[in-house]
Amino acid sequence: MKYVFGPVPSRRLGQSLGIDPLPLKACNWNCVYCQLGRSVPLTNERREYYPRKDMLVEIEQALAAHKPGDIDWVTFVGSGETTLHASLGWLIREVKALTGLPVAVITNGSLLYLPEMRLELSPADAVLPSLDAGNAVLYRKINRPHPEVNFKRLVEGLIAFRSEYQGKIWVEVMLIRDLNDTEAALREIAAALVRIQPDEVHILLPDRPPAENWVQPPGEDGLLRARAILGNIARVIHPASGSFDLSGAESLVDAVVGIITRHPMREEELVETLKHYSPTEVVITLSALEKSGKAQVVERYGTRFWSASSARYSAFSSRG
Repeated sequence: MKYVFGPVPSRRLGQSLGIDPLPLKACNWNCVYCQLGRSVPLTNERREYYPRKDMLVEIEQALAAHKPGDIDWVTFVGSGETTLHASLGWLIREVKALTGLPVAVITNGSLLYLPEMRLELSPADAVLPSLDAGNAVLYRKINRPHPEVNFKRLVEGLIAFRSEYQGKIWVEVMLIRDLNDTEAALREIAAALVRIQPDEVHILLPDRPPAENWVQPPGEDGLLRARAILGNIARVIHPASGSFDLSGAESLVDAVVGIITRHPMREEELVETLKHYSPTEVVITLSALEKSGKAQVVERYGTRFWSASSARYSAFSSRG
């Protein structure tokens, strides 16, 4: 499938059926920590990147192919900024009409200052926006936004969305050593969160290869500070373990590419996902994947990760 992937395991959303409305990497942020690599070039244009009716056909097929219990959430998560797809609101409404499963939207939140964007997201059951900084300077350093996007609009949009939205708002904070894990930085984020009033705060760590190789996860002291300062609604979200669904693609290689384009995988995760196949098939698949031109292997701290060949990272050890 071109637009739908998984279900994939998620600590927050169980087995999540992903819907990706964007090509890699259509985004208005160029975050230093992004597991999908650099955004080149940045774009802030909302348009129908893929035909919405083609996407809906795939969504219907994926839902029909899975039995009850296989999917916990349907999640709109882009290979970039999800809300840049101009038909996102229509797609959310159509999915809600198709299934009783809850719908989540993962977004950086940068366009929530727009009333029409807030209205489009209103049918979703949960929205997961980002807030990695509590001031404009650190925001520009971490998220490196498009010139049309700024910190004031981000925070004001989140506050306005909270005042109107009836679903759950789970704010994500990506914690980075020596950037936003200091007491001063965390207190500024906490002050902004008090204004936003999210239901939960999810502390994320840059576990997979980031766009910039100098990015490091916080130490234990940074995590302790974050838990203490961000309050009782904050919790650390570690990578989930579980099975990745590789059905629905023309070939096993295409199925793997569909996952790693949106969700780079550690090699042991990939091998575990392929455990239902024979050892020979696993070897053949990994070899074919590497020779396909669609994937690359990125090594980080001695761990091999599989990612899309088009993802752009700074100087890691990689081949593809």
